[in-house]
Amino acid sequence: MEEKRSILDYLAQVLLIFGFTMAVINLFCLTFGASAKGFSAMFALGNEGIPVEVVFQFFMIAIFIVALRFVFFTDALIRKMAPWLRILCMMTGIVIIIAVFVAVFHWFPVTMWQPWGMFLLCFGISALGGYLVTVKKEKEENRRMAEALERLKAKEESPGSLF
Repeated sequence: MEEKRSILDYLAQVLLIFGFTMAVINLFCLTFGASAKGFSAMFALGNEGIPVEVVFQFFMIAIFIVALRFVFFTDALIRKMAPWLRILCMMTGIVIIIAVFVAVFHWFPVTMWQPWGMFLLCFGISALGGYLVTVKKEKEENRRMAEALERLKAKEESPGSLF
């Protein structure tokens, strides 16, 4: 049974994705920023930080990702689609959105294969991490539900008192 979500739930998802993305980008900035300065709009400040306009661009991407998640993981628009196909469509959509941002905002040269390879590697690692966290969370929820069901069964089977 799917729970009703409010706008605050979606905003929380946006902020979670944005915060994680900013943490990763700042780590990259500290690690590669000095060498990428002048090569990438994302690292225009070297290892001193991320330009404000790039921060807002990543915020827009977080909004788009949550919108894609709404489209592919609720039954509001798509009622019958296999889960693996939903995941594939969402991941493809995310890659397309980021590719558009790379080209429009000059995050890195679009004609070089190395930045694309690094992007796809980082995206793959992040997607795998998200998948593992989701699987762990689902297993934990299933365990708690099974325990609650066992307690409920035990309560029903135990002889009740008259008073």
